[in-house]
Amino acid sequence: MGLPSDLSLSFLKGDGQNLFTKDVTVIEGEVATISCQVNKSDDSVIQLLNPNRQTIYFRDFRPLKDSRFQLLNFSSSELKVSLTNVSISDEGRYFCQLYTDPPQESYTTITVLVPPRNLMIDIQKDTAVEGEEIEVNCTAMASKPATTIRWFKGNKELKGKSEVEEWSDMYTVTSQLMLKVHKEDDGVPVICQVEHPAVTGNLQTQRYLEVQYKPQVHIQMTYPLQGLTREGDAFELTCEAIGKPQPVMVTWVRVDDEMPQHAVLSGPNLFINNLNKTDNGTYRCEASNIVGKAHSDYMLYVYDTTATTEPAVHDSRAGEEGTIGAVDHAVIGGVVAVVVFAMLCLLIILGRYFARHKGTYFTHEAKGADDAADADTAIINAEGGQNNSEEKKEYFI
Repeated sequence: MGLPSDLSLSFLKGDGQNLFTKDVTVIEGEVATISCQVNKSDDSVIQLLNPNRQTIYFRDFRPLKDSRFQLLNFSSSELKVSLTNVSISDEGRYFCQLYTDPPQESYTTITVLVPPRNLMIDIQKDTAVEGEEIEVNCTAMASKPATTIRWFKGNKELKGKSEVEEWSDMYTVTSQLMLKVHKEDDGVPVICQVEHPAVTGNLQTQRYLEVQYKPQVHIQMTYPLQGLTREGDAFELTCEAIGKPQPVMVTWVRVDDEMPQHAVLSGPNLFINNLNKTDNGTYRCEASNIVGKAHSDYMLYVYDTTATTEPAVHDSRAGEEGTIGAVDHAVIGGVVAVVVFAMLCLLIILGRYFARHKGTYFTHEAKGADDAADADTAIINAEGGQNNSEEKKEYFI
């Protein structure tokens, strides 16, 4: 059967027609299926045309030489055609025509999705220093439509700034992330994740952060095991320093005093044999690397040989460039002594106060002698006062 000679017919569109089709969205390289359907068939001719109005299929005949088009089904009510290995050039409107009276036409739009060609992540510095802000960029190239880029540091989502560049109906997206790093970020992945309708699952790339940081210093008392430092005992501290890069050595010093002559220093260990009270003081472990310095202090207090109670915990404190003191037990004892002394003074003052008021009560009967001109008169007045009292007693009796 030949093709109709008059292709300029006026086709019925919209309401009232029996010819229907659906839009198609397909990923580049996959298969698109175009279906021209007739609700009420009268055996009229169905044909399919490409966006250039070239006939792909007339009934079950394919005049177009593109072998990617294959007939899937032909009947009086449907013309179904597949298009394999779809490319971006295949996008556009495809027309279904039904030669009734009047003729009918419907179109379907093929949309081709193109996933990103390449996904790249770039970090401004391979190695960063704690507290430093670095720039990280991620680029998703040649996609359609434009991709959405999301950032993650470990499991935490971060916000970046994206720019879109369009070229020949394709899009390249670049996202920039400004990230301030800390020592906890060392070894943590920075993830660039792409969201795109042509991508199933997670399309992502990542780089692991490498962060240098100054040492973290911690002092541990390894001997005596019970923690009670008494005169004559041996005493040992171990200094642990962790940093990146790792500190190559640690140094022991005694704060505000010289190290005891009988102290032995061996790498991270400080050993003092035969403790005495002159060893009391603050001992500091210092460590450094190319990033900075850090230290930790230990307050040593030597007890009498008779001490049996467990002392308060000697707190090992860490610092950076300043001294952080620990609790001095001698200071606590001084405070207690001051409080006891103050209470004793208060008791003495109260005793004197009550004694004075008691004496005034017993001498009140000689009050008349206060206004006498001389001693004799005072005695007479005092005796008179007593006689008057007696007279008053006799009167009342």
